[in-house]
Amino acid sequence: MEEYRDRLPMSEATPVVTLREGGTPLIFSERLSERTGAEVWLKYEGTNPTGSFKDRGMSLAISKAVEEGARAVICASTGNTSASAAAYAAKAALTCGVIVPRGKTASGKLAQALVHGATVLQVDGSFDAALRICRSLHERYPVELVNSVNPYRIEGQKTGAFEVVDFLGRAPDVHVMPVGNAGNITAYWQGYQEEVAAGRIRRGPVMRGYQAAGAAPIVRGEVVAEPSTIATAIRIGHPASWQPALAAARDSGGSIRSVTDRQILQAYRRLAREGVFVEMASAASIAGLLDLSDAGELAKGARVVCVLTGHGLKEPDWAISGASQPPIIRDDTAVAAQMLGIEP
Repeated sequence: MEEYRDRLPMSEATPVVTLREGGTPLIFSERLSERTGAEVWLKYEGTNPTGSFKDRGMSLAISKAVEEGARAVICASTGNTSASAAAYAAKAALTCGVIVPRGKTASGKLAQALVHGATVLQVDGSFDAALRICRSLHERYPVELVNSVNPYRIEGQKTGAFEVVDFLGRAPDVHVMPVGNAGNITAYWQGYQEEVAAGRIRRGPVMRGYQAAGAAPIVRGEVVAEPSTIATAIRIGHPASWQPALAAARDSGGSIRSVTDRQILQAYRRLAREGVFVEMASAASIAGLLDLSDAGELAKGARVVCVLTGHGLKEPDWAISGASQPPIIRDDTAVAAQMLGIEP
């Protein structure tokens, strides 16, 4: 927040509530570059303090809430927002309430919200039902809503685009990312457009957003009442930033499409073999990248940035269930060498 303070809606009086978010790595992927013929970079947002991109926007949203005298914040969440809101509220000594869909929040994310002291409620319904309750609470009670409908969340998240430009020295040709509630694609496009306006880049990238096929309301053009996908972070049937996301895709000459759970799972495993551990929703961007490549829609040599929205430790069960059970051996070096395939 301090690094880009002059580009954010902050005054000298704004107290910065920070856990040192941002500054996430842009990792070059040799294997994906070879596979696609493009120059592929991975913006790994899982290295943020609570393990997801949500921290960028939450830092600013909580900072502004404190500036405006708020004493409590609330959010609806599939997991990452709740973890981030709880952590930043704890940092600011604010009361935090979280409403999540019953039984549909990954344990790693729920643990974060709980350990940071948030009051967590489970609604017998989807994320969209949880958000409706939160909106109503915000309208009727003195509590600040910190979902991405809060404009400060978008303002904070746009800093990801600033970092990409700072690192590459230009905008990428194509920017690929998962789409759930659609705030992040909205924020990145806003960031790139501000870079153009400031004269730091000549043009923004083509924005390519990807929803999960079972939770693809923007692609289908209608609300999905019961979204279903293994990518829990984008299991949203009525995105709050639906129209801004469509505008970002349209104005950049890009698109919002869908990929199947099978494609997402394959991309998740592919990334892991490159040493990058992500939550399942993050892999939607890689599934989308491969889909673009296979369809012949990715120019050879194009510079591409794929956003990986969250860390794999958010959902450790997927990593464990997809691997074989480690064998148990006796205390014997020769046996260990044999099992590991090490020859004398």
